[in-house]
Amino acid sequence: MHRLRTWLSFLAAFVLAFAGFNTSAKAETARELSEDPSALVPFDVPVVVSAAQAHLPPLPAGYVTKDLGWARFSYPPEAAERVASLLRDANAVRAELAGVLGQPALDRIEIRVAQTVSDMARLAPSELPPPDYADGVAYPRLRLMLLSMLAPRGGEAVDLDRVFRHELAHLALDEAVAGQHVPVWFNEGLAMSLSSENRFDRLGVLWNATVSGTLLPLSELDRNFPNNHFEVNIAYAQSGDFVSFLMRRSDRARFAAMIRRVREGVAFDRALADAYGTDLRKLEFQWRSDLERRYTIWPIVAGGGIVWVAAIGGLGLAYAKRRRRAQAILARWEREEAIEDALMARAAETKAEGSPGRLAHVSPFKGPAKVEHDGCFHTLH
Repeated sequence: MHRLRTWLSFLAAFVLAFAGFNTSAKAETARELSEDPSALVPFDVPVVVSAAQAHLPPLPAGYVTKDLGWARFSYPPEAAERVASLLRDANAVRAELAGVLGQPALDRIEIRVAQTVSDMARLAPSELPPPDYADGVAYPRLRLMLLSMLAPRGGEAVDLDRVFRHELAHLALDEAVAGQHVPVWFNEGLAMSLSSENRFDRLGVLWNATVSGTLLPLSELDRNFPNNHFEVNIAYAQSGDFVSFLMRRSDRARFAAMIRRVREGVAFDRALADAYGTDLRKLEFQWRSDLERRYTIWPIVAGGGIVWVAAIGGLGLAYAKRRRRAQAILARWEREEAIEDALMARAAETKAEGSPGRLAHVSPFKGPAKVEHDGCFHTLH
């Protein structure tokens, strides 16, 4: 079993290395912002103590502005088509965030959309430019979000809907807890979970980390969020999955109660323990046990779970289809062979009776046989 797990881990690592990760840019520039845990935030959330700390430049001439009451969108005219889905879904996303957090979300914010990362930097406070690897950035204290239509590298189009949801989650969480500290893994995990960011990549990373035993303790991720490519991908993946675990339908009320306690000034770990009736260490153990059931090969081999049943069912259906197809082909061959035998037998009878003329070519696929007599063709009956 150990060899099997090792082999599966190697295979997963190879596949994921070949496919690449969307979070690699973050991994290359990840850093610890401060020794003070209260100042530690996700890498796409610059630390701003107060609005007076930063000067927000005016919008470029020609920018279009759409005001939804709680959110004001500003963007270049050529971005109208790309921004249309943000305007359409903004109210629904806001309502979803309010439902998850159990608090009114996002009273008044500004969203600025730029064509490129360099353009986005010109829309940001000059004292606090966005990271050069980010295609979106949130400034909670300024109630500001910046989005780039093109990725920092390669010039590929950015999935604005995904980045919008991600950054909006950062803004909504900070507002819901009234600026109180929450761990980096929780802040980033909530944004990743609610935006469904890198879902396929995260599944592969979690599977590989679970099988190989390289998951990171959550207690280490708040003060020392990793900064190397391998560990940072695990950190992002498990942060998103653990927050999704906390937000399970049966625990939605507990999740909202935890947010409310943090808002009231209770330390995050204590608020979580009060809401869930157990501490972070035990919740992490439960989550890891859930990962074992979801991502290791053992339940498939020994437990006969749903994956095993589905695999057996798929093989059975494929076999049945192949068997039916083979039977149909054999039946067709038998019919064609019988027709050909009958035609040949009839032709032989005709020849034995000494009929004048010569036997014409007989085809088993072109109806009854015909013979030529005195320059005319006649059908055999």
